[in-house]
Amino acid sequence: MSDTTHDGGLALGTPPSADEGLSASQLADKYGLAVSGARPGLFEYIGQLWSRRHFILAFSRAKLTAQYSQAKLGQVWQVVTPLLNALVYFLIFGLILGTRKGMTQDVFIPFLVTGVFVFTFTQSSVMAGVKSISGNLGLVRALHFPRASLPISFSLQQLQQLMFSMIVLLAVAMGFGSYPTLSWLLVIPALALQFLFNSGLALIMARAGSKTPDLAQLMPFIMRTWMYASGVMFSIPVMLADKPRWIADVLQYNPAAVYMDLVRFALIDGYGSENLPDHVWAVALAWALVVGVVGFVYFWKAEERYGRG
Repeated sequence: MSDTTHDGGLALGTPPSADEGLSASQLADKYGLAVSGARPGLFEYIGQLWSRRHFILAFSRAKLTAQYSQAKLGQVWQVVTPLLNALVYFLIFGLILGTRKGMTQDVFIPFLVTGVFVFTFTQSSVMAGVKSISGNLGLVRALHFPRASLPISFSLQQLQQLMFSMIVLLAVAMGFGSYPTLSWLLVIPALALQFLFNSGLALIMARAGSKTPDLAQLMPFIMRTWMYASGVMFSIPVMLADKPRWIADVLQYNPAAVYMDLVRFALIDGYGSENLPDHVWAVALAWALVVGVVGFVYFWKAEERYGRG
């Protein structure tokens, strides 16, 4: 085609572009373009997380070190805090309310300390997970990395903190007559399963907390209710012996109670298998796998939305 200019000459028209009529997605495919910050495939995402395992570990260690950096006793508070909680619960529930029914004091005190330490592991992981995205928006917006690194690193931080507390827990157990046996090795798989469960739950709460910051204000009340329903300060079957059996079953099979009972069974000589629900290891594995996998996929589904808006 041609056009006539004002002086009577001919001017050639612009030839049609080869991209004319192509949609945005077709243009992107043609030139190999991709959406910035788009969510990778699930297996690719897992690979990205694995490649950043050193960052996850270093970040969790840094957070653990900084947690009590302003306190004079520093890292000692990692152990002192749950011990003080256990002391308060012993005074109120053990001495005043008499919740140690069915247990001698040599069993009840390590029973109580174990429950406080193990439940605190889950509680702290959940509370840190809620704020892992909303509380680190500067990092999320400044750098490109798989966002699941944050809630997982916070769960890992709580696991490291529990390792410090375990030294005191083992000392308490021995102080009340429970000495090392092969059963103590069962603590390792029990805590590994609990860590997987905690990480999945932290991932779920991280996604929820990223859109609803007020959730962080509500969670302490939920966690306190969960603690009282999990038998931290009392034996569920003994305290609910006069109630319908299904109530005790529901409370015993809740994951917090399952992991506490497994650690108690491993460490305390007077806490035998009769105190555990049926198929307890299968239940612990099921909770860990279901919550771990569902939590990871649920978090990954919103990967491209974190830090926006």
